[in-house]
Amino acid sequence: MRVKDFMTSPVVTVAPDSPIADAAQLMLDHRISGLPVVDRGGRLVGIVSERDLLRRRNGEGPLRRPHWLQLLSERSGLEGEPARFHTLTVGAVMTISPLTVTEATTIEDAGKLLEQHRIKRLPVVRGQQVVGVISRADLLRALPRALGRAEAAAKHDPSMTDERLIELERQYWLQRTRSPK
Repeated sequence: MRVKDFMTSPVVTVAPDSPIADAAQLMLDHRISGLPVVDRGGRLVGIVSERDLLRRRNGEGPLRRPHWLQLLSERSGLEGEPARFHTLTVGAVMTISPLTVTEATTIEDAGKLLEQHRIKRLPVVRGQQVVGVISRADLLRALPRALGRAEAAAKHDPSMTDERLIELERQYWLQRTRSPK
């Protein structure tokens, strides 16, 4: 099974010079938690997530207390915050040079990358152009097909018992979700 069979496409993207308020609105409108960031030529330059939009940078220094937590818990020091969401750009908060996969990448390899790097999505690229996104939710959509293949294999092999099939599936998915130590 390949990424091309389960990726979300067409993909919603954002430009690096867009205000973070625009990126937040796109995420809300499309019920997604991250966006590939593309330049005017459609080339991938980064990725921005809900977490990127909500954390607060103090200039070029270290991250301060999470912005969302400050917004929820403090009233002082929040003057001018609405303006921040319209003046701060996606390019200032995005992850530069994100991990990517191609349409030919196996679902297994994409799942390993998501798990190993503890991320929720990977841009799918053809050259430098974003053609889709593969997310953890997309991998869940692949599960029934994988289970269907295992069931079909059992039908062709009458000697395979249900217990053996269940154990093989369990080992298969455990192996995919374990990250190397």
